[in-house]
Amino acid sequence: MQANIFEIKTRITNPEDIHDTLMRSGAEFHGLDHQIDTYFKVDRGRLKLRQGDIENTLIRYHRPETKDLKNSKVIFQKLQRENQGIKDILEDVMGIWKVVDKQRRIYFIENVKFHIDEVKGLGSFVEIEAIDISGESDNTQLRKQCDHYIEVLGLNRNQFIDQSYSDMVHT
Repeated sequence: MQANIFEIKTRITNPEDIHDTLMRSGAEFHGLDHQIDTYFKVDRGRLKLRQGDIENTLIRYHRPETKDLKNSKVIFQKLQRENQGIKDILEDVMGIWKVVDKQRRIYFIENVKFHIDEVKGLGSFVEIEAIDISGESDNTQLRKQCDHYIEVLGLNRNQFIDQSYSDMVHT
């Protein structure tokens, strides 16, 4: 499956306040997921295997690493929970680049996904992703959705992060 995503990430000191604001805004809480993201060595873009209790997905993406809203082109395949064989094959073929261990609270408001992450060794973060998998939304609409929720959550654009967690961890 392919998706067009506009997204931001920022460090936070108030995860409970963000949670409360999301719930007051009508977000649907999908649960707390312990996720291990294994990034593989690739020549361009990123390839990661996400192994969690809720989300298990092979994800290939390309995005500019900027502090502004990022437009990502993503190809992903949802997997069964037991996917160690896929990890073993990818590790054998490409090698592992980085591993990110996080606790992720997952929320949705329509097509907008929110994460409140506690990343091992890095701290607390929030991510907003306006997602189009239908191919019907234009970038303007996705950008407006992100902008709206940046304001709702009271996020400071000057503190947006221009890196993946994989760039920030030291493994």
